[in-house]
Amino acid sequence: FKCVSSGFNMKNVTEVTMFVLKGFTDKFELQILLFFLFLAIYLFTLVGNLGLLALVIGDSRLHNPMYYFLSVLSSVDACFSSVITPHMLVDFLSKNKVISFLGCATQMFLAVTFGTTECFLLAAMAYDRYVAIYDPLLYSVSMSPRVYVSLIIASYVGGILHASIHTVATFSLSFCASNEIRHIFCDIPPLLAISCSDTHTNQLLLFYFAGSVEIFTILIVLVSYGFILLAILKMHSAEGRGKVFSTCGSHLTGVTVFHGTVLFMYVRPSSSYTLDHDMIVSICYTIVIPMLNPIIYSLRNKDVKEAMKRVFGKNGCLNKIYFLP
Repeated sequence: FKCVSSGFNMKNVTEVTMFVLKGFTDKFELQILLFFLFLAIYLFTLVGNLGLLALVIGDSRLHNPMYYFLSVLSSVDACFSSVITPHMLVDFLSKNKVISFLGCATQMFLAVTFGTTECFLLAAMAYDRYVAIYDPLLYSVSMSPRVYVSLIIASYVGGILHASIHTVATFSLSFCASNEIRHIFCDIPPLLAISCSDTHTNQLLLFYFAGSVEIFTILIVLVSYGFILLAILKMHSAEGRGKVFSTCGSHLTGVTVFHGTVLFMYVRPSSSYTLDHDMIVSICYTIVIPMLNPIIYSLRNKDVKEAMKRVFGKNGCLNKIYFLP
């Protein structure tokens, strides 16, 4: 803390210069158990996402917009998890679970950036699937490099702008009552909970901006899949329907899990926030979902499975584990 004297009143104003991340528990034995659990999850996340990214880059048969979007999603997931998990792992083994004021602001900015970018990417992937299925003959024209690169850049720009708004608004507040954050990372709701300023404007910003991002991206997904459903109903080939369901089913699963947790976390009245429950929910979309996405998008995808067979060999261990009919 830093004490500041002001004017003739000699008021002591205590300003926070660092925060303490309380995390899950103070019990050392449980912290060690959680350390190894989340270390395993983090390593699996990195191997899965970076492996999928390398697979798309290295296999020319996967060089199309669908897999470019998937590779960008993998890189976002790897970064998203890396913003939070390494610091959390260090905290499990440390007595002083501190993070500087600037470090906390940076962590929030990056977490919101990657989380929002993922929302936009999932919407762009739904639009890509609509174009590919509804009018496959014009797919290469409709989803040209100029289009899909613009969608990827727009996703990142949207994420950065959204993160900038909340980071500036949150760290413009005063933190003088407590520096203990009941969370595993510097997220918006737990920081607002310990501020000694009026956070009403911040709560409105969180509700309306996060809500707008969610409504906009979910609407794109729903409209895209509405047209995809119409295209499926017109198909006469059972094999064609099966391929569409296989491709789109994985994406819908990822969208549902991700948006469900984000909606629960941010788009609700401030009176319903309970920090202990929020900590569990935030683990789902920041740590667990980035681990699951490579599984969701690869193991039920024929093209990715065949690419993995070409890379690891038909008689490899991965083939025996993952590619059984």
